Amino acid sequence: MRFYSKKHAFTCGVDLHTRTMFLFILDQAGEPVLQKNMPSTPAAFLIAVRPFREDLAVGVECIFTWYWLANLCREEGIPFILGHALSMKASGGAKVKNDKAHAYKIACLLQSGMLPMPYRPIPLPVEGLELRWPLRSSPGGQVAKTKPLTSY
Repeated sequence: MRFYSKKHAFTCGVDLHTRTMFLFILDQAGEPVLQKNMPSTPAAFLIAVRPFREDLAVGVECIFTWYWLANLCREEGIPFILGHALSMKASGGAKVKNDKAHAYKIACLLQSGMLPMPYRPIPLPVEGLELRWPLRSSPGGQVAKTKPLTSY
């Protein structure tokens, strides 16, 4: 298992959903400096993290909505760390399961150097290109079709 261990002045845990996200930013002492529920838009994210951008790292659980935030952080020069969803047992074992608690756990794991990363680096998609397996183009320009699975 690989862990992200680089230290930053501020660590941001993001509980990301399709329409909303909860940001939880901790300073080096582990004190919360921002706790905010907001729409999942690039403008809202950049406005929220503006005061902390000097040395900020963003951690997100690997779910289907992380691509746009990864691209935004890459464009803005903000370190983006993707957490391995199945290995993040600290959030799964908590008694309180809500967006705020989940974002806080991600920020704490990132700050302590215990945020589990995927087994191999996941390439970020190119602008306008999504990595959706069933919709990949074939060499002839046709959209590739998946074969149905049969269990006979």
